Amino acid sequence: MTNLRAKSSNRPGVPGELLTSHLLNTLEAVQAIRARIGDIPDVPDDFWISAELAALLHDAGKLPDGFQRMIGNTPEKPTTWGERHEVLSLGFVHLLLAGPLGEQRQWVGAAVAGHHRPFTSGLNTPPKLPLCTQYGDDQPEDFAGRFTPADQSHLADLMEWLHATGRRHHLPVADSVPRVNVRQLTDAAHRLFQDVMDQWEDALPLGDATGRTAVLLLGVVTMADHLSSAHSSLETRNPLDETYPARLADRLAAQGHALRPQQRQAADVTGNLLLRSWTGSGKTEAVLLWAAKEINDLTARANGNPRIFYLLPYLASINAMTGRLRKELNAPDGIGVAHSKAASYHLAQSLADGCADDDTDPVDAASKAHSRAEATKNFRELLRVGTPYQLLRGALAGPVHSSILADSANSVFILDELHAYDTRRLGMILAIMNFWHGLGGRIAVLSATLPTALAKLVTETLGGLTSLVEPPAGNRPPVRHRLHMRQAHITENASLNEIRGRLADGQSVLVVANNIRDAISVYENLRPCCVELHGEDSAHLLHSRYRRMDRTAIEAAVQERFASGNPRRPGLLVGTQALEVSLDLDLDACHTSAADLEALVQRFGRVNRLATLAPAPVVVHQPLYDTRHRGGDALWADGVYEAEPTRLGWDILARHNGQAIDEQVITEWLDEIYGSSWGRKWSQEVDFHRKAFEESFLRFLQPFNDRSCLTEIFDAQFDGIEAILQEDHANYGDALEQGSSKKTGRLYADQYLIPLPAWGVGLGSYDKRLKVRVIDAEYDSRMGLRAIRRDPQQIYQAGEIL
Repeated sequence: MTNLRAKSSNRPGVPGELLTSHLLNTLEAVQAIRARIGDIPDVPDDFWISAELAALLHDAGKLPDGFQRMIGNTPEKPTTWGERHEVLSLGFVHLLLAGPLGEQRQWVGAAVAGHHRPFTSGLNTPPKLPLCTQYGDDQPEDFAGRFTPADQSHLADLMEWLHATGRRHHLPVADSVPRVNVRQLTDAAHRLFQDVMDQWEDALPLGDATGRTAVLLLGVVTMADHLSSAHSSLETRNPLDETYPARLADRLAAQGHALRPQQRQAADVTGNLLLRSWTGSGKTEAVLLWAAKEINDLTARANGNPRIFYLLPYLASINAMTGRLRKELNAPDGIGVAHSKAASYHLAQSLADGCADDDTDPVDAASKAHSRAEATKNFRELLRVGTPYQLLRGALAGPVHSSILADSANSVFILDELHAYDTRRLGMILAIMNFWHGLGGRIAVLSATLPTALAKLVTETLGGLTSLVEPPAGNRPPVRHRLHMRQAHITENASLNEIRGRLADGQSVLVVANNIRDAISVYENLRPCCVELHGEDSAHLLHSRYRRMDRTAIEAAVQERFASGNPRRPGLLVGTQALEVSLDLDLDACHTSAADLEALVQRFGRVNRLATLAPAPVVVHQPLYDTRHRGGDALWADGVYEAEPTRLGWDILARHNGQAIDEQVITEWLDEIYGSSWGRKWSQEVDFHRKAFEESFLRFLQPFNDRSCLTEIFDAQFDGIEAILQEDHANYGDALEQGSSKKTGRLYADQYLIPLPAWGVGLGSYDKRLKVRVIDAEYDSRMGLRAIRRDPQQIYQAGEIL
């Protein structure tokens, strides 16, 4: 058998993986993916056969001596080859799928040719040369020159193995082994290359679903290729299995409880779910009961193994939900974390789990955390908690992102806190939600105060196919809060003195400001009083501009003192919107700057969370309305929240000053806001962004075109930046050298990173060697980032780096 290799080895003196082993592993990976995804709606009947053929043949073009020398599989010194192996692979496709398999040959050829690079360029010059640009003007003799020399005996052996393997796996390859020489192979590659480029060079007609099929096929093949290269497997057991409903019922019965009406109703829904139920009413259990039923239904309908995606807007709430699901489902290892800082999450968990062991090695923990994150990137787990943004990246398609779309077919999606997104991002989420629905997906949206306008948008997106579940009309939510309104800004002395009085009375007080500047000001004024009354560890500040190591320590201290269910202890917690959903806390009173009503509801929810107290005071302070420092005439509450909905919310709250309130009346108030002229404008903006995202990202009229320009647009909408302090420069560099790989070292070094907004790219300097932005800043581990010195005349204060 041939000694051709697929890749170079990362271990000196050890040869790389055999080409035949890699091709077989990739074929078997497609078969595992098929068992997981099942029958995808509205794709050709032979879709999975095409995927298996493409997997078997995708890297056969690694035959030439030039490629084998490049990866160190010849006696000569390795040198760059400069050609694309997937183009020569088309020769094997053409020869092994001869005769009546013409249409299938085109599909297989497109997936093989496209599994690394685009065919054509988009509006911008792509980072990698498209295949049509590199090879589009070539004649057959040019191909012969590019892809030779190649060993004839290796060709014969490889062709025979490919044919035998195809036959063994019941694939429709040629009746007999093609007996060809190298020139015939390159001619066949040229012929199919021209056919594939001709087919996909021009845009498809509007409404043509062929591009969707192409993207899904490419996604399956690239997913299989990555699984094979990583020698990774797919989980086959979902932590949420058919035993969950009975286990939940038994657990509740042991506590003297039973399923609530809305939980039973959710468990009976087949199809898409809208769940509106107050905090503490068992929403999570209700949606898990629904998801368990959907898994069973989708398994029967699609013959697959459905995935569950539990999606939330904030990294901190994702981490908290992951922990809760692991406990709820008794699944310490079977739940993936899918967000941009997943490896950091696993590292923090690993170090926390080993905190009692003095021998815990943080570098070794970083290596293991990186492996866990990579497993999730390779789609290992069947239940994943993450942000919608990770799944939205699938719309970028191409060889890098198409697998995200393919993996979403026939899946179950749970979207929590959907209200938290701005109109542009909400529109994008609704657009991808509709795409998931078309791929056989089932979608649930849950909220304590789901406004009717948002429920209507979701229902319209899903073609009217939703079921609304909420507690029976006679069941009122617990009355946990009493509302108080204050004209004084939260930083004024009158407000600070009121909070000092609560601290003197032995209460735990949550103070939420709208921006970092105000939060730091309040904390600096109130901390001395709190420490004098209740001790050094009684006062805490938390916002979004800390080094990761410092934020982790602060969150642990906050959780220890104020966690829901713990004995109540007096103290002070000051923060920004980073506190709204980050931790499961329960304090005695809340003072907050006015913001939009949904944000206020989240803040209120951190007070008297379990309704064990009489209605607890939630005090709303008038904000300062001003323009933002980055320009524009629009007014914003403390520079953060849009003025009009904030004022509408304030007017409603003012009508109920002094009254006890519950989440059911808050839903009515939200409906009033969304029913206003501002609300109608909001709906129109969401719909505009939904249509814009569908048109730009989800039509796939040129599925093999370079989409790097769309990648830049997408990243600009979601990604902030990170930087290190000038004083941490040397430590960061040392940390990068830790561990067995560059990725492990970078993860270990991430503890020094501070998040900044995307517009802060001009702040500081960029270190090309360390690949990190460095800022000269005023920083304190307790206060966080206070100012960035751009030059002696230009200093950005905390309030300007929200």
